[in-house]
This record gives sequence, structure tokens and C-alpha cells, in this order.
Amino acid sequence: MRGRGVVKAAWVEQKRPPRVVVVAAPDKPHVHEWLPRLLPMIEKHAEIVHVDLTFSYPFTDTQNDLVVVLGGDGSILQAARQMRYNQIPVVGVNLGRLGFLADIGPEQFERIWPLVVTGPCEYTEHVMLECSVYRGEQRRCCQIGLNEVALRTGSPYTMLQVDMFVDETWATTYSCDGLILSTPIGSTAHNLSAGGPILHRNLQAVVISPISPHTLTMRPVVDTADRVFELRLRRAAATTAVVVDGRELAELTMEDRVRIEKAPAAFKMINLTGYNEYRTLREKLGWSGAPRPELAPSPPAE
Repeated sequence: MRGRGVVKAAWVEQKRPPRVVVVAAPDKPHVHEWLPRLLPMIEKHAEIVHVDLTFSYPFTDTQNDLVVVLGGDGSILQAARQMRYNQIPVVGVNLGRLGFLADIGPEQFERIWPLVVTGPCEYTEHVMLECSVYRGEQRRCCQIGLNEVALRTGSPYTMLQVDMFVDETWATTYSCDGLILSTPIGSTAHNLSAGGPILHRNLQAVVISPISPHTLTMRPVVDTADRVFELRLRRAAATTAVVVDGRELAELTMEDRVRIEKAPAAFKMINLTGYNEYRTLREKLGWSGAPRPELAPSPPAE
């Protein structure tokens, strides 16, 4: 079972600095402000193998130890996409807005980074999904994602009818505007907007959420991540596509089958001191705990 683990800090045992890839979002204004300040500090404690400002580093070198991502959650999703099946532990620095994954600010990073590189580092493995599109027995394309796989349609915005099979057994037919299969990490993204539940990010689970279902009893369903889900279109528009983490993987026809299963690789996130999932949800989602400010309780000491 995937979950918490301890990175075997090879660089500590070998008495060398860790090999680090720095990935930074070039379109974030704060990146240009903080990158010149953070790079010398990173290099003081580590060997910087590459600084990727174009999301193009191939991550084929299996000797790399850590990835530092400067940006926001979208930058971390892109880094996970780039690493594909060669996932290595990630430290995310929030230079964006919300920051569910990139939960620490640059000032905190300056304090925490020396502690991270001295190892050993505790990390958590998170479920990723592998999405394959088949036409007959031929696999047209394949992509892994950290957040979700979604069936969506464009103009003329015809309602979809989607047969879902679970472990090769027909489960149901959805009549809806779209369908989302989300990981626990992605449960606070598109899934949440569609009325799906928030899953604790350490769970080995998948949530299936229809978008605007025709039948109101079609509610989101949480299932184990070890299932194999297959989606087949019964009715769709010409613009129907399968989208992985917000990026179109392929346009679909009635002849296509979409297979979604747990990826053989897991996303690895360094657990930083002081992180708490409920505190993140409370602060990022603005949970007040009371309907009026005067009734809101004072937060207890943590």
C-alpha cells in the first residue's frame, strides 16, 4: 500500500549534496522576483542539475534526488506530467494564488530547505491515474495525471451518454454534461466545483462525479483506486474529448474506449514540518465554522 515513507537519502550516505532539478513557471510574475534569490540558497546546500523555465526537462536521469517547483499548483501538475513514470520527491514553493500542493511560501522555504537536504526526508506517495484511449484493440494514446481525467464536450454542447464499466462489469449509464474521475489530490479541483466530495489526499481512492447529471439520483461515488474504469460513449457531440489535468488528450468518437486505472507510478510529495491537511482546507477554502463573524469561535492553539 502506498502511503508515508522515508526517502533513503543517498546523498547523505554518500556524503554528497543532493542532485536537484528546479522547475519554475515562467508566466508567474513572482517567479522572476524570487528565482534569483532562491537559486543561490538552493545551490548552497545542493547540486542544481538543471533549471527548467520552459517545462521541457525530460527527467530521464534516474540519479536525480529532488525536484523544487517554484510557482503554484499548476506548476506542480506540469512537473508531475513531465516526470511521467520516473517520479521523484517534490518540494513545492507557492508563488501563485491558492496553493493546495505548493503550500509553503518562499520565506518559509528559505528556513526549511537546509533541513530537507540533511535528510532523511519523510514523503507521502499519492495516487496518479493512467488514462488510455483505445480504438478496437489499438491504443491511440496514453497519459498519466495527478488531478483528474474528465470527459467534456464543446459546441454544440450536446448532453453526453456514457456507459461506465468497472472491472469489466457494466455499472451505469450517465446522462450528463461531463464526467470526472478524480484522485484525492484532485478532489479539491474540478471535482469540488462539480459537487463532489473532498477526499483526504493520502487515500487510495477515486471519486466519480457527473457534471450536471440528467437524473438527480446520480450522485458522486467514491471507490478504491485499484479498480479499472472503462468509459464508452453512447451519445456525444463531435467535440467530445478526454481531458487529463486540464489538457486535452484526444477527441473521442463512438468507436473509442477510455480506460482509466491507477498509474504504476505515484506522485511523491515531501512532508514538511507543520503541515496539516485540515488547516490547509480551512485557510484555502475559507472555512469560517460559523454563519456570522460574531459567532465564530477563536481558533484553538495548535
